[in-house]
Amino acid sequence: MKLKFSKMQGLGNDFMVIDGVRQQVTLSSEQIGQLGDRHFGIGFDQLLLVEKSSTPGIDFRYRIFNCDGSEVEQCGNGSRCFSRFVFDQGLSDKTEIAVETAKGVIYPKLESDGNVTVNMGVPRFKPQEIPFQAPDEAIIDPLIVDGQVYDISVVSMGNPHAVQVVESVDDAPVLEHGPLIENHPRFPQKVNAGFMQIISRRQIRLRVFERAAGETLACGTGACAAVVTGIRRGLLDETVLVHTRGGDLHISWAGTGQPVMMTGPAVTVFEGSIDI
Repeated sequence: MKLKFSKMQGLGNDFMVIDGVRQQVTLSSEQIGQLGDRHFGIGFDQLLLVEKSSTPGIDFRYRIFNCDGSEVEQCGNGSRCFSRFVFDQGLSDKTEIAVETAKGVIYPKLESDGNVTVNMGVPRFKPQEIPFQAPDEAIIDPLIVDGQVYDISVVSMGNPHAVQVVESVDDAPVLEHGPLIENHPRFPQKVNAGFMQIISRRQIRLRVFERAAGETLACGTGACAAVVTGIRRGLLDETVLVHTRGGDLHISWAGTGQPVMMTGPAVTVFEGSIDI
């Protein structure tokens, strides 16, 4: 089986994007893991599969696989690359599309400056929606990690996030505590661990240790979760510039019951084909 693909990146978070509309795609988790290997395969943080949607009024279905072959619910940087891909490949001439994901519909919009704005949906906070083992919804929950208690905020952006505020992301134990938080028993489906440094009410720095992918240069849903967390804690304004190691994202949230809006770049690195 020969597959055509595009290699894309959003702030250094990189993707193998495959058109499953015009070609038949059947990949096992083992094959995805082989493709994701940066030495023996293509190499990526996630593989994005573009499919037709069977739901009326929805343009496409969006499936996301980590580099280990596991399927996940949502990816913010990937959603921007998805939108850029379907437009550049001629799969749609719309600049705004409706995309079905495992956890709801998102609405990416291609801006005139080349950036992509995505309506990431309404954040969810109930423990069963994360999922997170806790008796009730709370803005801050204590979590014991490596014998120490950390204040985290849990939120679902279609995928689970645990965000903590740190004095400096440069000094934060991302690589040490990230895996411990990811695999903490209070998160039955694991979790993305965010480390947020407040610069001002309109700017933050962020590092994220992602489920099954490790630390990435940027995490779109992680940026959304961090800003939502900061707003709920009274630390941030409605619109925030998020500095990641891969670049900047603009995140806006008007509060409870409102969707999170994310704007940032999506870039095609190269196109190719590979025999599976």
